[in-house]
Amino acid sequence: MNTLEARAVLFAAVEGGSPFWSGEIESQGPMGVIERAESGGYDPIKFAKTLQKIKNSDPSQILEKIIHSGAQFITPEDHLWPAQLDDLANPPIALVVRGAVENLHLPSLAIVGTRNPTNYGVRVAGDFAAGFVDREWSIVSGGAYGIDAAAHRGALVAEGITVAVLAAGIDINYPAGHMRLFEEIIENGVLVSEVMPGVSAIPSRFLTRNRLIAALSRATLVVEAAFRSGSLRTARDAAELMRPVMAIPGPITSPTSEGCHRLIGERAAEVVTSVADAVEFIGLSR
Repeated sequence: MNTLEARAVLFAAVEGGSPFWSGEIESQGPMGVIERAESGGYDPIKFAKTLQKIKNSDPSQILEKIIHSGAQFITPEDHLWPAQLDDLANPPIALVVRGAVENLHLPSLAIVGTRNPTNYGVRVAGDFAAGFVDREWSIVSGGAYGIDAAAHRGALVAEGITVAVLAAGIDINYPAGHMRLFEEIIENGVLVSEVMPGVSAIPSRFLTRNRLIAALSRATLVVEAAFRSGSLRTARDAAELMRPVMAIPGPITSPTSEGCHRLIGERAAEVVTSVADAVEFIGLSR
């Protein structure tokens, strides 16, 4: 078994973002982890499910399934690998991608926020996406309804590049209403997934994929978010990576702006009210 095959087996067996398995892969190497798993080097009770998957996996079948979905399998050993992901404490074992993979190397801004935005939030997300596309940046978001969709569409309307980091398999249109949007993204941008094709989205995967959104981007902008929101997790992931975090202020009476005001109040995000503000802040924060 070579390194690519070992990573394929681990990718299919291990849930993304696992601190334990990330540490093992870093210290032992992918092939070392496989060898240790097959020789009984891990607790057979604690890791029963993962070990069973490793032992029953056929790397050629895993890679074939990815190719059959119309995607590519890229690993940290690949020249296409976005090196900024290596800044994560628990980097992905590999990625399944569709589209122009080289665009993962463009300077990029993450735009995130609520799935239930106001018209104000939708307009702001689209305007900021277009403004950064005009400066030859790509826009990264999560492919969800709401602010994510507005950011992706803003980039596309401006004839720019956008990247959607999915919480489900690359071949699953989740949410279903975004089938057309994902097709448009693939034409010039990239769809990214940390799970195998055919794997469904579950709540925990939205949180683990948020770290990828933060890591792929040079900065993160929160447009609208509730007081407790997954978007705040993305912002905190970005801050842990020492990447600039920005937030759009909204009406003090708007529940969809409470999360942004929370970040601003905690000094966890810079207030920005225009694309020029954001560009200046990112420049000063490098």
